[in-house]
Amino acid sequence: MSDLKLPTYGGQALIEGVLMRGSHVAAIAMRSPDQTIVVQTEKLGAIYRGKMARIPFLRGLVLLWDALGLGMRALTTSANIQSGEEEQLEGASLYLTIGLSLVIGVGFFFLAPAWAGQLLERYLHWNAWWSNLAEGLIRLGLMIGYIWGVGKMPDIARVFAYHGAEHKTINAFEAGMELTPENVTHASIEHPRCGTSFLLTLVVFSVLMFSVLGPLPMAWRLISRVLLLPVLTGVAYEYIRWTSARMHLQWVRWIVKPNLALQHLTTREPSLDMLEVAIASFNHMYAEEKGLVL
Repeated sequence: MSDLKLPTYGGQALIEGVLMRGSHVAAIAMRSPDQTIVVQTEKLGAIYRGKMARIPFLRGLVLLWDALGLGMRALTTSANIQSGEEEQLEGASLYLTIGLSLVIGVGFFFLAPAWAGQLLERYLHWNAWWSNLAEGLIRLGLMIGYIWGVGKMPDIARVFAYHGAEHKTINAFEAGMELTPENVTHASIEHPRCGTSFLLTLVVFSVLMFSVLGPLPMAWRLISRVLLLPVLTGVAYEYIRWTSARMHLQWVRWIVKPNLALQHLTTREPSLDMLEVAIASFNHMYAEEKGLVL
């Protein structure tokens, strides 16, 4: 049981479904159009247990990249269940999709705010500290605005409800509760290891790190945002990992309050049938995980 450390459990909301991931196994449970629950499991690569996953700061990058691939495949599978199609996203097409998504995300959330901050510094004669602060606030505003906007779409709102079901299920398990929909509905919808918390941490740390660089020409300002993004990712991952392991401390619970508050934009209260799907995903993952490590 020593291999089953609770911080290794995570998940992701899908289209009418939930992905649950351990150290050895991932499971996806989906509500099919005929209202039955379809569950699929897959063994995870050694990357989740190998040396790379134990090197501080580097492990955040490695695990995040692999999790993106796993998440994309799971999303494709859940979409196929709803449409009845057999399309697969794997190999070159999978990594091309991930790469394109990252390029768009970096351009919109990092390079555009950096460009705006540089204009403020040039034309309003702000010093580097204030322009970097403005850049960070613009980045935060874009992130919150985007999440808020897509959350208004009915289909995304349902995905956010499954996100809430994922959080509640993991929280209930970690609290030692019996995993029934009626029990799990009383668990917290917030979780310190959530990806939303990671995003907010990344934005806040970007303000601090970019401010240290001081004034830069436009080209170097944009280049630095790209080159330092892996560093920020590693630092943000370690922060989330460190704080989530110390939630029993009052001062840690206080400093993560903004992270937990932001999660209310990406979660909704799930229905009992959504909780049933999340529980099915977790139970299948956990059962296979135990069988592999015992």
